[in-house]
Amino acid sequence: MSAVSSDGVALGGAVGQGWWLVVEDDGGSGQIVAGPYRDRADARWAAAREHGGRYDVRPVFGIRRADGALGRRPSPQDWSWLAHLGDQLDRLLADWDTSMSDDDPLTTLVVEVAGALSEAGLTLHDANGPASEIGGACLTPEPGLGGIVVTWRQHDRMSVDQLHGAAADALVQQVMNRALADVLTVRGFSAEPFGGASGHVVRRAA
Repeated sequence: MSAVSSDGVALGGAVGQGWWLVVEDDGGSGQIVAGPYRDRADARWAAAREHGGRYDVRPVFGIRRADGALGRRPSPQDWSWLAHLGDQLDRLLADWDTSMSDDDPLTTLVVEVAGALSEAGLTLHDANGPASEIGGACLTPEPGLGGIVVTWRQHDRMSVDQLHGAAADALVQQVMNRALADVLTVRGFSAEPFGGASGHVVRRAA
């Protein structure tokens, strides 16, 4: 056993998993330049302090193998993200995937679109949950259209009670539908107006 840093020790040629600073090469593998660090914040601080904030030096979670290469592993943040995404997908109507197999392209598309919206900080509408009045993004797979109808659901105060009037409800709805389309377009999807611009059919960009 040999000491590697204050954050890890080598055992049998490998180091306990942690955050490493790596430089990505053209092949997609990373050359380790420092580490390990206990958490991502420490790795980012070290990148800024010791490497001048170089854009090509970034923190990656994993284990250093005996040959010195990095064996990537899901980080705690990755597991937290997957749990969050799973919670978001659980908000979709209970039978959304009953007519589609796991390898159906639409199933994959739903997950990708939900992930893109969640990464933008937007939540899906929990149609059957206790807080259904809050609203959020609605995703409806439409095999006949070859895509997903994406619309925004406002809070009940706007869409049901219309406390601010029908005109405000309609205008806010248009703005939010366009915002969803813009976010997904930036993320590489195509968004075609649907239903009199009340939503968009989202597909993978050609």
